[in-house]
Amino acid sequence: MKSNKKSAKPIMVQGTSSHVGKSILTAALCRILRDRGFKVAPFKAQNMALNSSVTADGSEIGRAQAFQAEAAGVPPTFDMNPILLKPTGDSLSQVIIHGKVVGVMSARQYHAFKQEAKKFVLESYSRLAENYDVIVIEGAGSPAEINLRENDIANMGVAELVDSPVILAGDIDRGGVFASIVGTMELLTEDERERVKGFIINKFRGDINLLTPGIEFLEKRTNRPVLGVVPYMKDIILPDEDGVALESRSRKMGSLRISVIKLPRISNFTDFDPFKCEDDVELDFIDTPQELHGSHMVIIPGTKNTLEDAKWMKDKGFFRALGDFSGGGGVVWGICGGFQILGKKILDPFGVESDLKQMDGVGLLDTVTTMMKEKNTFQVTATVQVEGRECLVQGYEIHMGETSGNALPFSTILKRNSLEASVKDGAISKDGNIIGTYIHGIFDNDGLRKNILDRLKRKNGFENNGLAKSYAAQKEASFKAVADIVENSLRIDELLNIIGVQF
Repeated sequence: MKSNKKSAKPIMVQGTSSHVGKSILTAALCRILRDRGFKVAPFKAQNMALNSSVTADGSEIGRAQAFQAEAAGVPPTFDMNPILLKPTGDSLSQVIIHGKVVGVMSARQYHAFKQEAKKFVLESYSRLAENYDVIVIEGAGSPAEINLRENDIANMGVAELVDSPVILAGDIDRGGVFASIVGTMELLTEDERERVKGFIINKFRGDINLLTPGIEFLEKRTNRPVLGVVPYMKDIILPDEDGVALESRSRKMGSLRISVIKLPRISNFTDFDPFKCEDDVELDFIDTPQELHGSHMVIIPGTKNTLEDAKWMKDKGFFRALGDFSGGGGVVWGICGGFQILGKKILDPFGVESDLKQMDGVGLLDTVTTMMKEKNTFQVTATVQVEGRECLVQGYEIHMGETSGNALPFSTILKRNSLEASVKDGAISKDGNIIGTYIHGIFDNDGLRKNILDRLKRKNGFENNGLAKSYAAQKEASFKAVADIVENSLRIDELLNIIGVQF
């Protein structure tokens, strides 16, 4: 079964493994093609990620496709990521089709479902193909996974479905890039190898002239060109949906230290990217209570399994440590699942997330959360109060639970999606040091982020430079920087020829 839509020209970026940089390369190509006058859309048929976003109509998609759409200058839609898998536990994933949850499946169940899932992939691609000039498709993991080849809807199965040429990317920073590219090609079928039109060597450090013998060998061995060598990019503020990114901790020394608890099932850790662009903030991800020492603010992030991660925190000693930290005047935030954990108790009567029916929370907020059967997904506009200052914020909500209690409300939701609302949401302690909210992306809002940092500086006796940075401007600068680096590193005319478009 192949798509009959011929309007859009596809190009697919596959990788020799996970975390080779496919998401960033896809975003860069979206921006490069946009800047050359093409109407471009990103597409990832099947994405397994705990970082997600919400579109204007309340559909949930992978976070990477949302920022790739931003790079392309178009609004994100569920068609850009028709299937999203969110792991909930060992061999289990919540399955989201066209932006809505359809259930939880085991790996075996989903493998059997993939043949049916192809129709959703093709429906989405066909709609995009009618409205765009070029579709930049991102693969997942590696196309050479023999055990996953049957009914593949992530890599070569998608390329065949929509008749797309493929560019194969390898990560030289990991070492063994030539072996990984040659090995991947060897494990592909003859028809699949025919789809691969060239290679990108990504994340290179050092003297590029030293690569010449390897490139010559690779091109001779495969009879395909190396389209470019992309340097390792540092200090780029773009979302990374792969949890591998959390293994490299911040080494920037700032006057303020913000610590995020690295939960086992952490989700939407891109919520904290705005702090990375602040010169006087050190952002760190921690997994022991001892690492709270020296922190000025601690954040409990979102999680795909609130009860199990609450148990992990309690067993590790975080509950007691956070009580001591807040008792000494420390500021603690909870985002989504982290907000739920800050309360007194979490109930799961329907077994939505866990076999645990209830779990104690930290108890820093007078709230109780009950997990419900239906997921809430909204884009929101809200007002929040910080030290008597009212800030207008925008963000999005993705949660199964409903939270109630006697804590003071932190925010008033003015709009959910495009609908007017007047809902008291989130919670805050009387002294303003304990804050919980369901709003993801809340720190993207410059005014609120500045108020938070100003308050921390006053509390801890640090100098305040009084300047507010624009996160949106810095993110846009990063899009431009990445696109410029990739464009200057690739043989763009040859790539355009592979796609089948002219500039």
